[in-house]
Amino acid sequence: MDVVALSCGTASQHGPWAALTLRDFMPVHEVPATPDRAAVDPVLRELGGRRLVVVGTDADLAAVVLRLLRTERLAEVVVGYLPTDRSSEVAGLWSLPAEPGEAVAVALAGEPDQVPLIRDDTGGVLVGLGVLSPIRGVAYCDDERVLRGQASRLEVTPDPERGAGLVVRVVHRWLLGKRVSTTTGRAVQIGCVPARVVKDGVSHPRLMDKWTWYRHTEDLRLARGAG
Repeated sequence: MDVVALSCGTASQHGPWAALTLRDFMPVHEVPATPDRAAVDPVLRELGGRRLVVVGTDADLAAVVLRLLRTERLAEVVVGYLPTDRSSEVAGLWSLPAEPGEAVAVALAGEPDQVPLIRDDTGGVLVGLGVLSPIRGVAYCDDERVLRGQASRLEVTPDPERGAGLVVRVVHRWLLGKRVSTTTGRAVQIGCVPARVVKDGVSHPRLMDKWTWYRHTEDLRLARGAG
């Protein structure tokens, strides 16, 4: 089987994916959590057309996908994903199997599907969920204004319907309920009072008063079909 696996951090050494390290037909490379260029690029250089399976969190997957983008390998590499976090936004968005045996079968041999890859204007990528919370400012999704004023949170995900590219949800919460407005488009531009940005579960290192997410010109080839 032409598969190489990246086991990110220590979480994959336990739970349902631990047995992957025992598969003698598949090289498994142990790399740090949210692996960087030094950890990922040598594996990519030796991939040689094989499938790449990422075992880790959504943040780990985003770090690996960023290296695929930077090395111009998005179009040629099929990515399988085995999330170590049961609440993985990526798994929910793309209906990846929860049952371990089925999940492994799909990651190792499932048919690839082209799914939108979201970038930001700081050079990063978003594969699952991006959040600004709380937020006060103005936001546009393409030409449509989706926020003016204050909201409890603004969420962005890739579009699971694979339309224009991304989905923006603006959430207003009150004591007795909440209201959510949803818009789809190719890009969202935000200007706001300095706010915390969280991408795939990881906080940006500083508060930001401007932020943009937009669909990349190439999609991610994610294994989703039955193996």
